[in-house]
Amino acid sequence: MTPMPATTTPDPTPAELIAGRPHLAMHAMDGLLIDEVPLNAIADITGTPVWVYSASSIRRRYRMLVGALSAAGVETHIHYAVKANDRLAVLRLLAAEGAGADVVSEGELRRACEAGIPAGNIVFSGVGKTEREVRFALIQGIAQINVESAEELEMLSAIATATGHTAQVALRINPDVDAGTHAKITTGRAQDKFGIPYADAAALYRRAAALPGIQPVGLAAHIGSQILSLAPYRAAFGRLAELTRALRADGLPVRVIDCGGGLGIPYRDEPAPLPAALAGAIRSALRDLDAGVLIEPGRWLVGPAGVLLSSVILAKQTQGGRFVVLDAAMNDLVRPAMYDAWHGIVPVSPVDAVAAPAPADVVGPVCESGDTFARDRLLPPLTPGARVAILDAGAYGSVMSSSYNARLPAAEVMVDGSNWSVIRQREALADLWRGERVPHWLK
Repeated sequence: MTPMPATTTPDPTPAELIAGRPHLAMHAMDGLLIDEVPLNAIADITGTPVWVYSASSIRRRYRMLVGALSAAGVETHIHYAVKANDRLAVLRLLAAEGAGADVVSEGELRRACEAGIPAGNIVFSGVGKTEREVRFALIQGIAQINVESAEELEMLSAIATATGHTAQVALRINPDVDAGTHAKITTGRAQDKFGIPYADAAALYRRAAALPGIQPVGLAAHIGSQILSLAPYRAAFGRLAELTRALRADGLPVRVIDCGGGLGIPYRDEPAPLPAALAGAIRSALRDLDAGVLIEPGRWLVGPAGVLLSSVILAKQTQGGRFVVLDAAMNDLVRPAMYDAWHGIVPVSPVDAVAAPAPADVVGPVCESGDTFARDRLLPPLTPGARVAILDAGAYGSVMSSSYNARLPAAEVMVDGSNWSVIRQREALADLWRGERVPHWLK
């Protein structure tokens, strides 16, 4: 992993965090708004913790990405990476904008279809597709399967032949490019489990062209997530272009180049590339290849659109400092515990927002020391019942949550202008064990 630069600047203030997120505003009476809806109004009805997503933000960011690609003269089809946030309402919103889907399981494929995305507009990625998943994808008429190994290619050929289908495949290449992001979300280095080694790709593409039931259509690469530099993209796209030319010189057709996703967002105040820069990198590397281009953004589209709204259980003062204990926990948002991820934390009350801040560790009630959202964060003297919004939680938040410590998954809400609706109900406690059975000899 490329070492991340040490942070030496002060944390952005709540006002600075809000100013950088157009769908958020602090109202003098109603407190923190998402679009036009006070977060307090949502919490009063749904309780906390609760995920809240801004439809207008997702829509705006999708259109910004489309506009940047169009302005660069890059004819690109966008396949939303469903793993970032797979809620049906989110998928339906993006389907209405014209997005396809990038899925990594049968469950995600079924979700995308349920939300109105046609199978013919879906790409199936993933390093461990099962025979059942592949068979289902073929029967549904999926647009493309990104094959990640020689073994998977042979399995796919056998299933396609047995079911009377032809699988359109792109070979996912491992370009041996370090994305410079967290080691756990870097996927394009030679030692990573993903993709086909670059040196083996040409021979395997020839093999694909000769196999029954297989139609090779192109190449794919995905080098990681939360990428904050264009250099890794340029390197990966360059390798895809080089391999495309070599395959075509060998008489093999390459009509699709799948550039993957991974464009990062500024969780704190770190510089992050804009869509126009990504579009420029794609154009520079691929403009003379006359190939269809696919991209698979996830986090960039939905991450900034979501907040995790939580209430303070208590503020605990010890010799070690002040702990603000929330009713949200690592089972809701695991990114800080898993990746040491930084998320902005903003008071919802307008009174709290202007109170004098002091350092505090923001933690949850789970019985793990890792259940910590922030350390030494400057926050006002939050009292029990006060509410805070954990920002940029629209991606890899709810989808990675669990019921650890027998905690209920949080409810989820979508806001669109002045309208809002619950899109996933909070479960009852009995739902935690509804599917379990006690063996007869223990009754």
